[in-house]
Amino acid sequence: MPRYIISRLIAAAIMAVFATLVIFLIANTVPGDPVRAQLGDMAASNPEFLAAWRAKYGLDLPLWERYFIFVKGLVQGDLGISIATQRPVLDDIYQYAPATIELATAGFLLSVIIGVPLGIVAAVRRDTWVDHVARFVSLIGVSSPTFWLAFIVLAVFYGELQIAPGPGRLDAIAFPPDRITGLLLIDSVLTGNWEILYDALAHLVLPSIVLAASTLGLITRTTRASMLESLQQDYVRVARAKGLKEQRIVIGHVLPNALIPVVTLGGLAYANLLTGAVMTETIFSWPGLGRYTFRSAAALDFPAIMGITLVVAITYLFINLLIDISYALLDPRVVR
Repeated sequence: MPRYIISRLIAAAIMAVFATLVIFLIANTVPGDPVRAQLGDMAASNPEFLAAWRAKYGLDLPLWERYFIFVKGLVQGDLGISIATQRPVLDDIYQYAPATIELATAGFLLSVIIGVPLGIVAAVRRDTWVDHVARFVSLIGVSSPTFWLAFIVLAVFYGELQIAPGPGRLDAIAFPPDRITGLLLIDSVLTGNWEILYDALAHLVLPSIVLAASTLGLITRTTRASMLESLQQDYVRVARAKGLKEQRIVIGHVLPNALIPVVTLGGLAYANLLTGAVMTETIFSWPGLGRYTFRSAAALDFPAIMGITLVVAITYLFINLLIDISYALLDPRVVR
C-alpha cells in the first residue's frame, strides 16, 4: 500500500508540473489584449501609459521568462495580481472558494443520498415500477440543461409560489456571521447564529437541487448498471444457495463490489461540481468561483484565469488521487 500511494503521488506531481505549462501557454497565447480590455479608450491611446501597464504585469517580457516568473510565484504561494480587481488572485480565490465548496458539497451529497439508494432499489427490483421511475428520473436529470432548470425552479418556487428565497447566499438585509471558515453553514453554527443558519439553508436549497440534477442521474444509472452486473456473478448464486437472506447478499456481497465505478464517477462528479458551477452561480447570483471565473474570462484577466485554471487542475488531480487510494481500500487486489 505505501508503495502504491507513493507512485500515485509522484504521478500527480508530474501532472501538476505539466499542467502549469499548458495553463500558462493557453492563457498567454489567446487572442486579445488584457490591458486594453481594462483601460478606457483615452488611457489605451496613450503609449506611455499603455507601456507602463504592460511592464507592471510583465507583458513586455519574453514568453519563456514570464513562465519562469509564474512558476517562481507558484513556489512562493503567489498567483499574481488580478488585472480586474487589483488584488492578489490568491486572496480572490480565498474569498470566493467557500461559497462554491458549500454549494458543490450540498449538491453532491444530495445526489449521492438519493442516487445510490435509488440505483440499488432499481437494480434489485428490475423492470418493476420502481425501476421505471428511477430510469425516468435519471433521464430527466441528465438531459435537462442547467440554465433551463435553474430558470424554471426560480420562476416556479420563487416567482410564482413564493415559497423559496431569491438569488444570493443570504437575504439582502441579513448580516453574515464572523468569517471563520467562509462556509456560512459552519460559521453560523460556530457563532451560534441560528437565524443566519436557517437563512443560509433556505438559499442553498434551489441551487443545490439544480446542481445535483445531472449528477443524480449519472450516479443513479451507474449504480443500477453496476449492481445489475454484480448480481449476475457466481458468488451471488453461491450465497443464495447457502440460504443467505437477500438483504445480506445485496448489502454485504454485491454492494461493495458495485461501488468501485460509483466511487470513480462520484469523485469526478464532485470535482466537476466544484469547478463547473458557472451557470448555476451566475443565475442564482451565488458569489463563488464560477461567477469570478466568468467575470475574469470576460475581462481577459489572464492572472486570474491562470490562477482559477490551476486550482481546477489541482482539484482534479487531488480527487483522482483520492479515487486511486479508495480503489485500494475497496479492492486490495489493485495494489498487488
